[in-house]
Amino acid sequence: MTHMIHNLKRCTALTLVCLAAALPGIACAQTYPNKAIRMIVPFPPGGGVDFMGRIIGQKLAERIGQQVVIDNRAGSNGIIGLQALMASPADGYTIASASAGPLAVNPHVYSKLPYDTLRDFTIIARGVDFPLLLLTHPSLPVKNVKDLIALAKVRPGELAAASSGSGNADHLALELFKSMAKVNVIHVPYKGSGPTAIALLAGEVQLMFSSIPPTLQHIRAGKMRALGVGNAQRVASQPEFPTIAESGLPGYEAYSWGGIIGPAKMPADAVQKLNREINEALKTKDTADRLLAGGTVPMPATPDEFTALIKSELQKWGAVARAANIRAD
Repeated sequence: MTHMIHNLKRCTALTLVCLAAALPGIACAQTYPNKAIRMIVPFPPGGGVDFMGRIIGQKLAERIGQQVVIDNRAGSNGIIGLQALMASPADGYTIASASAGPLAVNPHVYSKLPYDTLRDFTIIARGVDFPLLLLTHPSLPVKNVKDLIALAKVRPGELAAASSGSGNADHLALELFKSMAKVNVIHVPYKGSGPTAIALLAGEVQLMFSSIPPTLQHIRAGKMRALGVGNAQRVASQPEFPTIAESGLPGYEAYSWGGIIGPAKMPADAVQKLNREINEALKTKDTADRLLAGGTVPMPATPDEFTALIKSELQKWGAVARAANIRAD
């Protein structure tokens, strides 16, 4: 009997030790996140993806009580930053602010892309839509899209258009415009939307497509002229910009979008937590107002809804890239 009691006490002690050992892991899972989160931005500061990432990151930090550190890793149309994301632990503490270019366009313009959009990342939350503006240097004698098309037709190959990189969303928007308008405009790629804005301001190029955040201040200062927005409808926060379709090219539609992703195989509870908090952040008035004022449109969505958008965009821009024979390598 004494031997049995001793064994029972021993088993009970071992059980308590095992439970104690398990508790830290359980506590960590219940309190995610319990340290700072790094948000990789695969573009330089000053562009639309950086704008979205910083605003969402700031509000997310307030909601979760942990710092969200922005880490700009620019280069190669977002590839460098997304490679850094792939190399990070899939523990929920490294995420990225990404957009249509790296996720939906790159797969069609790089022959050896080091990632598969749908396989190598965890889709967390849709962030915003980026309406794309068609912008010209104020010295160009055009006031609307119809004027630009007419000028490009009498000066074939003389006008230059900047993009944030060969095969990026603004480049594809340009190629779609050229195809539909039947004009010959020279494409000049730069490294990011910040440098494209500088190029247009300096008169190095005559036009470009761009998301609104990096250019709004220059438009209002008269240093750039906005001819139209690529969305099917005017942007509610900037109704003064007509659509490209109504301004001279019927049927034209092109816009970009951004969202938050992570490395492949992130824990489901971390994905759910981040999605919920990001969606709630996008719905708060102060955050929505800041995003709208900067020319972006908040778009809360589930991971499945964001995945469905990415799949449809992969098909659309793949067709445009093939038709224009766009290669980035």
